[in-house]
Amino acid sequence: DAVTWSETRTEAFAGLHNYGKRIIVIFDEASWIPGIIWETTEGALTDKDTQIIWCAFGNPTRSTGRFKECFGRFRHRWKTFQIDGRVSRLTNKDQIAQWIADYGEDSDFVRVRVRGVFPRVGTMQFVSPELAEAAASHDRAFALDVTILDPMVMGCDIARYGDDATVIAFRRGRDAVSIPWVTMRGADTVQVAGRIAALIAEFKPDAVFIDDGSFGSGVLDQLRHLGHPVIGVTFGAAADHAVPSADGKIAYANKRAEIWGSMREWLKYGAIPDTRELAQDLTGVEYGYTIREGRDAIILEKKEDMKKRGLSSPDYGDALACTFAQPVAHSDHTAKISNKPIHKVDYDPYADAFKAT
Repeated sequence: DAVTWSETRTEAFAGLHNYGKRIIVIFDEASWIPGIIWETTEGALTDKDTQIIWCAFGNPTRSTGRFKECFGRFRHRWKTFQIDGRVSRLTNKDQIAQWIADYGEDSDFVRVRVRGVFPRVGTMQFVSPELAEAAASHDRAFALDVTILDPMVMGCDIARYGDDATVIAFRRGRDAVSIPWVTMRGADTVQVAGRIAALIAEFKPDAVFIDDGSFGSGVLDQLRHLGHPVIGVTFGAAADHAVPSADGKIAYANKRAEIWGSMREWLKYGAIPDTRELAQDLTGVEYGYTIREGRDAIILEKKEDMKKRGLSSPDYGDALACTFAQPVAHSDHTAKISNKPIHKVDYDPYADAFKAT
């Protein structure tokens, strides 16, 4: 029987019986099968005096879940095999050698797709919980080394109505904690633009990056009409550059993947607010690979797909990521801090009006 499964219709697997004979259950792509389906299947395999065989196959793409536990706490109940692609007669050895050269033998990419080894973090999980937790720690915030020469940057992820939120994040160098972030819900583009304009006047950032999506475009237009030099970030645009990492240059499929990659590198040293929303956003986004210019390029999970998995749109994560849209030059904030005028004006068009006649 080819039985379709669903997390919302687990009864499709219930009632699987063949008393006194044989039952064979086969799971393919087992890493992706939710735990509730494993539990329902296990509960169905209870027939006495029946030969029961349960096989689960798949790439070890997730560092958590029931498939991983078959090799962990439940390994005494399973016969496990992990196949290294380098010893298989069917694999392309030149391609494997190229992957190892590009990503490193101990990278999660090679561990999962070549060696058959589970990743340190879920290969589909872009930011590890350990990385996010360290960045949100009080020790990291107290140890920050930030000066007035570090540029002040605002990042804005725009939403309108619904469950999503407009989030405005602030970052100066490694510090994304000192200035409280702003969250707005149910606000239209005029209200959001007005709030951003007020924050620009208050904090005088060196750059303001705004998500140039369907709602962000209206906010950008209004702020530019008011004379603010804001910069749009088009998530689906081509990536501008690669980010150096321990595995060498990383290719990104689009601008959103690129700025999240820059943010992930920054999280190793930066400090972020210790909030549940931000932690969930950072660790909830999964990723995969697509081909760009003949090589694998990282592409992030879409917000719509996250919602299908029961997660919220990563508004807080996207707001922080926007602060990495472009490199911002160092700036001297001395004049801003002292409240002295930043711009010099040599010509006063009204000066002659006050001269004695």
